[in-house]
Amino acid sequence: MRAPSDGRGLLERESPLGAADSAATPLRVGVIGLGAVAQAVHLPLLGKHPDLFRAAAVCDLSRSCRDVVGDRLGVPDALRFASAEALIGCGELDAVAILSSGSHGALAAAAARAGLAVFCEKPLAYTLAEADELAALEPRLALGYMKVYDPAVERARALLAGRPPARSVEVTVLHPPAPPQLAHAALLPPAEDVDPTDLERLGAEELALTRRALGDVPAELASLYSQVLLGSVVHDLAVIRYLLGGPLAFDHADAWPEGGPAASVALLGQLSGGTRVSVRWHYLESYPAYREEVRVHDEQGTVELSFPSPYLLHAPTTLTVVDGDGGAERATQFRSTVEAFEQEWLAFAGLALEGRAPRAGIAEGRADIVACQQAATALAARQGLAIGGEAAGGGA
Repeated sequence: MRAPSDGRGLLERESPLGAADSAATPLRVGVIGLGAVAQAVHLPLLGKHPDLFRAAAVCDLSRSCRDVVGDRLGVPDALRFASAEALIGCGELDAVAILSSGSHGALAAAAARAGLAVFCEKPLAYTLAEADELAALEPRLALGYMKVYDPAVERARALLAGRPPARSVEVTVLHPPAPPQLAHAALLPPAEDVDPTDLERLGAEELALTRRALGDVPAELASLYSQVLLGSVVHDLAVIRYLLGGPLAFDHADAWPEGGPAASVALLGQLSGGTRVSVRWHYLESYPAYREEVRVHDEQGTVELSFPSPYLLHAPTTLTVVDGDGGAERATQFRSTVEAFEQEWLAFAGLALEGRAPRAGIAEGRADIVACQQAATALAARQGLAIGGEAAGGGA
């Protein structure tokens, strides 16, 4: 396993461009989707690096949203689009940032065909077919698994490379609603000018994709697959893969309470070397703060990562290592305020301008679709449901 570089952050470790080139060649980025993650995270970070990035076009279903954001960014009215396809085809861009909700496979493929570099928020896609079509295009694509750029995760990976084989990995996610996590971000109010027919069209497209992935399963299982597994748990799958390798296969799943949308999900599986993996994900309506923990246990001790809310830029992830010290227990901690999202964007500049491989791309996104389809299959079996679609083929 390749050891990562130290925890100083990509900005100090390696500049994606030389100073002269970066000053002369900022990437013209088209931003698709101007919702919470764009406003709270990505646009502020792009604005910190005008030598590397320029938000040159924006796209959103809401005219009021794209106008307010376009005004803030100085984007001309002619480059404010209601259609992602129109933005991709405008001929004024070097790259796109796909930050909209739902599956991103079709938009990423369209951008790849247009010759654009692609920054793609998770999930990559809902179906293996989308991922495979995208891979055939061989795009310059980085998948938005920012946690693999976190200095604490880098340090954990280096430590684990020198320790005994992991016995188990335990993940716990305590997920409160989004509004409390975003209260600090001064977001625009919810848009009221989106055409209902656009929402109906997007809903129909999402339903078609989940049916292609899972067959004609109940809405609750389809939503769990797209929103919980591919929409949240994939971040932990990415961390596990970066720390210990893969593939990860799930053979047990449970969700509760019954009779409505799942608020808690439990997954059990193992890595190819036999390490057991447990994931517990809970949506908690009144929980005071987001919390996410990944613990790796081996015969020597424990390597633990505790992540804050992803919307709190520069809030440090805490790495705690527990091991022995002359017959006593020793616990050491590491924290860094280097922002993982920012390091991810600097790495994307290296991909777009110099062809440097990202830490997460199409192959990693596809592996997570396979794992999430396995989890959905195990859950369907537990509920006495017949799985269909791609999942029935076991991720071939």
